[in-house]
Amino acid sequence: MPNKKLWYFIFTMPLFLVFLIVVLVPFLIGIYYSFIEWGGIEGTPKVFVGFDNYTALLQDERFLASSWNTIKFTIFALVSVNLLGLVFALLVTSGFKTSNLVRTLLFMPNLIGGLILGYIWRFIFTDGGNQIGLLTGLDNIFFNWLIDPNYALIALVVVFTWQMAGYTMVIYIAGIQGISDEVMEAAKVDGANIWHRMTKIVFPLLMPSFTICLFLTLSGAFKIYDVNLSLTNGGPIHHTELFAMNVFNEIFGYGNYGLGQAKAILFFIIIAVITITQVIITKRREVQM
Repeated sequence: MPNKKLWYFIFTMPLFLVFLIVVLVPFLIGIYYSFIEWGGIEGTPKVFVGFDNYTALLQDERFLASSWNTIKFTIFALVSVNLLGLVFALLVTSGFKTSNLVRTLLFMPNLIGGLILGYIWRFIFTDGGNQIGLLTGLDNIFFNWLIDPNYALIALVVVFTWQMAGYTMVIYIAGIQGISDEVMEAAKVDGANIWHRMTKIVFPLLMPSFTICLFLTLSGAFKIYDVNLSLTNGGPIHHTELFAMNVFNEIFGYGNYGLGQAKAILFFIIIAVITITQVIITKRREVQM
């Protein structure tokens, strides 16, 4: 028993130290910075201002606008990613011959880095959209969405969905394959049609997969930065500047370390509350086989 405890300590201590140095200590330092006013230049004084940074961010119209942009983006992305991922999962588990190839193709966008993905889709929306509009005459639909305030956020949702849908598909596939064939066969024998089988059997038994996918989508949508930077860079006129980009710009663009860190702490609290609430609600609806 002592030897087991020693080996447990040896293998877990490096991971604990990494977590301590990379996550916990910077987080605690960040909380301290949120109560000071500092420009980020070594040698300049750090002035303790208490909760002034937190009251100031509530009066920051650009921050409030980015918060509203993030909420809209997250709601649209949450629906589109999980709906498309579930549809993909149902299709590739239906038993057609090329299902494995289709799974691979649908998952591949998730392997592309966010910055590269944004630049690829920027080309598609600018050059590709304009060319399709000219060729088809549907220039009211196919045009450069990135320069239109009403469509730029939708373009961001499209790219995020294209990236994440394949990943959620894999999780839903695992959930679907975990459903017993005997249960489905018994439902067919009892006369349940496909709609009843989906709503009364498949969806309730997929609730653990919904819990995971909703959590990943929520946290990913709230924290998105790389695609936001490379696709729109917050434009046009900050209409697609999301939470993470606003915090980054406040700290490294304007040198307001205290105010930017206060935004980051509030950002963390909001994400934690929403994701924990979502997990609790969906966990309660899970059905045990």
